[in-house]
This record gives sequence, C-alpha cells and structure tokens, in this order.
Amino acid sequence: VNPEDARRMQETGLQLMRRVLAVLQIFAVSQFGCATGQIPRTLWQKDQNNQDFSPLIEKLELSVERVRQLALKHQQAEHVICSSELQDVPLGGRDELTLAVRRELTVALRDLMAHGLYASSPGMSLVLAPIACLIPAFTPSPRTMHPWELFVKYYNAKNGQAFVESPARKLSQSFALPVTGAVVATPKQSLLAAIHTVLTEHSPFKRSADSELKALVCMALNEQRLVSWLNLICKSGALVQSHYQPWSYMASTGFESALTLLSRLSNLKFNLPVDLAVRQLKNIKDAF
Repeated sequence: VNPEDARRMQETGLQLMRRVLAVLQIFAVSQFGCATGQIPRTLWQKDQNNQDFSPLIEKLELSVERVRQLALKHQQAEHVICSSELQDVPLGGRDELTLAVRRELTVALRDLMAHGLYASSPGMSLVLAPIACLIPAFTPSPRTMHPWELFVKYYNAKNGQAFVESPARKLSQSFALPVTGAVVATPKQSLLAAIHTVLTEHSPFKRSADSELKALVCMALNEQRLVSWLNLICKSGALVQSHYQPWSYMASTGFESALTLLSRLSNLKFNLPVDLAVRQLKNIKDAF
C-alpha cells in the first residue's frame, strides 16, 4: 500500500472509532444518566454501609467540649504557655490542652472531613466515564484522600505561593507592618499564609499529613479562625464536587452542624505550639 492509501485508511479508521464512541456515549447518557466528567452514583453502592456519620459528629462534639473545658480552665488560672516554658518541657508543650487539641479534636475533625472523601482520577473522567455505566464491575475503587490534601489543593487553586511571596507581603513581614494600612487580613489571605507556613516548616522534614493538619488546626485556634478557614473549604464548590461522594457528610450537609460545634471555641484564646512535629528536627539541624 502506498503512503497516500495508508493515510486514507488511517483517517477512515479514526472516523469510524469516533462514531462508535459517540454512539456509546449517547446510549450511556440516555439510558443510564451519566456523562463525561461524572462518575455514576451506582459506583458508590458498595460503600452504603459507611454513610452513617452520626458517630463522627458525636466524636467531634465530645472533643470540642473537652478542649473547651480545658481552655476555660487554663484561662481561669491565667496559665499561658510561653516559648521559654516550652523549651523546659522534655517533648515540647505536651500539656493536657495541647494533647487534647492534637490527638482528639484534630483527629475527630480529620475523620469527619474524610467521610466520603476521595482522590479524583482524570483517567476515569476522560476515558471510562462514557461507558462506566456499562461496566461498573470493572471500574476500580477511587483512592482515599487525606483532608490535609484538600487544604493544599485550595492553596494551589488560589495561587497561594504567588500571594505569600509577593514583594509587598515580604516587605510587610520583614518590617512587621500591615500590607495595606491598618486593614486586617481576610480569612482567605490568612488561610493561604497559614498553609504556606505549615508547608514551609514541615515539608523539608517529610512530616505526615496528620502532623501538618494538626499544625494548621493549632494555628487556626491561635488566630480564632478555625470556623472561617473551614468554611472557605466547605464553600469551595469545585473541591467538594470533585472530591466528595454524593452521600458524604460534606456534600450532603455542607458541614454546617460541625461548624456550629466548632464555633464554641471561637471566643476562646489559645497559645498552642504549632511546630511540635518538627521542633526537635529543627533543633538538630541548627546544632549542625
């Protein structure tokens, strides 16, 4: 076959394949209601047993109440943890309140945010979605995702690194001056800066996602912004639609009851250590 005939045959074959795929997609949409970029709801039926999130809500409520009582106890005793006191503690700030925040509150919040959370697969949406309704038995289960990755995705989507590393912001940090007069940073700006700080301090030491989430929660409580920061994630439609199953707590309720519970901590003052997971490593690095 000469090159011209081979080219024509190839074009004819490609046209036939396009028509076949178009017919399959039209059939799938009309009969099963799924389209490109969407994962059929039937694929989640095997996870029906995990849809009850009431135990997770109860766990969060208990942890919030415990942290609240400990914080009130510390405030009434006028107990403030300063950096000099932290250095005298063998493992660094492992007092009762800090442990309650890191081991109970953050874990309960993590588990609730992880309810129905998955890592979206581009291959699934672009290749298998048109015919996924026809072959659900052969579709792999979506990979689970850590809630900390949601914050990192938000940081990347909002171009957080460019915001934090802008010349005006670097000057303001160097001279301890506000960027624009006396204007207070918005929740979005403060969240991007907090995520950047956690990434900068923890990534060089390969800390786990749990450690990074604990650091962010401690920063949020210190700045009294935990509810506002979480609300930004909950109101990010692109993140919720792309990474939460339809029956998840986040997608079905908007995280409203959890935000109401966490608001009980909004009027309390915290001075929690943020770098517990990396403090010893930083000290070793500085020693050399």
